[in-house]
Amino acid sequence: MKNTFYSDFDFERVAKSKRTNDYRSPFQIDRDRVIHSSEFRRLQGKTQVFLPGEYDYYRTRLTHSIEVAQIGRSICNYLEHQENSLLNNEFHISSDLVESACLAHDLGNPPFGHAGERTINKLMKDYGGFEGNAQTLRLLTEIFYRDKDDRKGMNPTRALVDGVLKYKSFYNQLDNPLNHFIYDEQKEYIDFVFNGNDIPNKLTPGDGENSINNFKSIECQIMDWADDTAYAINDLVDSVSGGFLTIAKLRTWEEENKNTFTEYQQEVFDEVIDAIKSGNFKARFGSQIGKCIESCKLEETENFMSELTNRYKYNLVIDEKIKQKVKMFKRLSIELVFRSAQLHQMEFKGNSMIKKVFDVLVENYVTETSNIKLLADFSDKLLRNEEDEKKRVRIICDYISGMTDAFAVRTYRRLFDPDFSSLIDFV
Repeated sequence: MKNTFYSDFDFERVAKSKRTNDYRSPFQIDRDRVIHSSEFRRLQGKTQVFLPGEYDYYRTRLTHSIEVAQIGRSICNYLEHQENSLLNNEFHISSDLVESACLAHDLGNPPFGHAGERTINKLMKDYGGFEGNAQTLRLLTEIFYRDKDDRKGMNPTRALVDGVLKYKSFYNQLDNPLNHFIYDEQKEYIDFVFNGNDIPNKLTPGDGENSINNFKSIECQIMDWADDTAYAINDLVDSVSGGFLTIAKLRTWEEENKNTFTEYQQEVFDEVIDAIKSGNFKARFGSQIGKCIESCKLEETENFMSELTNRYKYNLVIDEKIKQKVKMFKRLSIELVFRSAQLHQMEFKGNSMIKKVFDVLVENYVTETSNIKLLADFSDKLLRNEEDEKKRVRIICDYISGMTDAFAVRTYRRLFDPDFSSLIDFV
């Protein structure tokens, strides 16, 4: 049964496709290309909150992405069921498209989590910055399946490119941004997404209420809420399981911050305490995911893109109390776990390794361009064949940000530890 929510405009790919008469829909092809990529597989070795290998039960970027995809699909199914005045079997938000965006949303994240992202952004300050979402876009459009025949990217549909674009502000539009931007050279993909239409002046760069960063397709909005849901709830579960979040720590934090709580936030805090005390906290927190899904509804809207595609005719509206609950869960994770000495120690170590590896590769391939071969054939040739210095540094950034945590450690040890001689994974 044809889904008339989408048109050829949404299905159009970045480059002309040679594939015809495929038994899959364009969005199913996108999803399959993401899943079968090496970049997706590497997420199993990248930090979500805790370093892979520290324990064997908590989430990595891969398991987080799978959970986000499940939540995203469930939101689509829930909306089709509930919003029957707007959606039906022949006119609905594609769960395949949302799943693709959810599976892809963290592809650009580097080793050692958000701390690694901040470090690489500092190192790339003079070369256009680094941002996980911008890097995801670069992977999908420039790097996926890259080979000696100069194939570029996975040739995604317009709807998928738009579905992963959480941010649309350019690096040069912001003042030394820490995050929430895309690279200046990615303007062609913004033009592609908007079909060359000028962005209205009222949509300003940055993260304000009327910013371009908040102008998102409905699929991107669903992906973003699914990500917030998984991140806020499941990271809390891992924090309790790992002993980073205890009742004693929570009570101490409560005494220090109680005067900042609203009445409802106090209720949410007490609910967290009760869940941990019950000994059944995984099921108790897990049930919150269903409430986050059922908090969604659609509202119709009009904007400069809504005549071109149904993807911009709707906004996702979240129940305010559920938004406040998720915000409180996030606050607990940030202030009690992410800022803990244990995590900061691991982040410090990871950041130091990233900086040293970056500096030696830039020195070898950019500033001095020596004949020493520090990288395997493909990467070495890619760098030496690139004449533009800024692009060479970007390729080094691609290489480092694509590393798993373990591979980053091995690369560091191979370069700087005299007693380490492993040749495993020299790629």
